Amino acid sequence: MSAYKIEAGTAQHIGNRPQQNDRVALYTAAQAPGYVMAVLADGNTSAIAADQVLLTSKHLFDEFRVGDTANLPRLQELLRNIAQEVHQVITMNPLAATAEPQSAVALLVLTPQTQAVWAHVGDARIYRFSGETCAMRTNDAAYVTHLVEHDKLPLEAAKKHRASRLLNNALGNSMKAPFVTTGYHAGLQAGDALMLCSDGLWQLFRPEELAAAVARNTPRQAAERLISKAGERAQGKGDNCSMAIIKLVAPPQEAPAYTVEKMRRAV
Repeated sequence: MSAYKIEAGTAQHIGNRPQQNDRVALYTAAQAPGYVMAVLADGNTSAIAADQVLLTSKHLFDEFRVGDTANLPRLQELLRNIAQEVHQVITMNPLAATAEPQSAVALLVLTPQTQAVWAHVGDARIYRFSGETCAMRTNDAAYVTHLVEHDKLPLEAAKKHRASRLLNNALGNSMKAPFVTTGYHAGLQAGDALMLCSDGLWQLFRPEELAAAVARNTPRQAAERLISKAGERAQGKGDNCSMAIIKLVAPPQEAPAYTVEKMRRAV
């Protein structure tokens, strides 16, 4: 079982956009005590797809049942299923024929057995920090490799996939099924932290800057400072900025029994 307590929070800022198309949430599982899910969806021109991400994530997470120990392949499959079901629902939406709502997504599950499992599609990002060090950051490397090896694209063309509607990796892209990248980490401990964020945040910061901000502050304080600094750096051209921060903090130490007894005698 975990030897830490969780401090977590979510935050958003509209930036300099006309509306907020990002969505972010933290969930507990109805049938999986001790499990926590973080969800971040970055919609393109509307929040239709991002809203669907939250609805489907909560529905499938509430249905998830676990045994005595966490099954990492099953959790990875759960996250893949969320992404794929959202994609199917979005593409069946009548609005998709004209507006084609799309969303990047980052999904994370923490287990009571000190494990983290994650998945992402598109340019939403997941970070794992160890103190003030960035220990892991998701990227597009697996998708670029997929385009080269599966679709037989030249490497340079694959690296420019965001510039092509056909190649863009997003939920709701009617021209291409989403490519879901998954990963996990076992052995989480106090002092570690995890962060999900949209490109309105991560494009403006180096990983070590994010790690330091999270390590030195509570989730709420870190979010406020990062959003403020993002606004400064964007110089009036800021995108929607959203994040979920989860810090693993050592629980308060209980007083040893002998100390308590000494106090009683003294009284």
